[in-house]
Amino acid sequence: MSILGTIVIGFIVGLLARALKPGNDRMGLIMTTLLGIAGAFLARYAGVAMGWYAEGEPAGWIASVVGAVLLLVLYGLVRGRSHHA
Repeated sequence: MSILGTIVIGFIVGLLARALKPGNDRMGLIMTTLLGIAGAFLARYAGVAMGWYAEGEPAGWIASVVGAVLLLVLYGLVRGRSHHA
C-alpha cells in the first residue's frame, strides 16, 4: 500500500478509535491521524507476526482500530500526567 493510502486508512482508523474511546480527547486532526496510523501499523504487524490473521483480512481492520484505541488511551495517560506535573 502506498504512503498516501496508509495515511488515509490511518485517518479513518484514528477517527473510529476516537469515536469508540470514551472520554474527551482534545487533540487535533493531525495527532488523530498519526495515532491512527501508528495503531494500524502496530496491530497489523503484530497480528500477522503472531499468525492471528493474514494480511488483508477483515480482522486486520478490527485489530487496527483496537490498536489505535490503545494508543489513544496511552497518549491520554501520558499527556494527562505531563499537564498535572
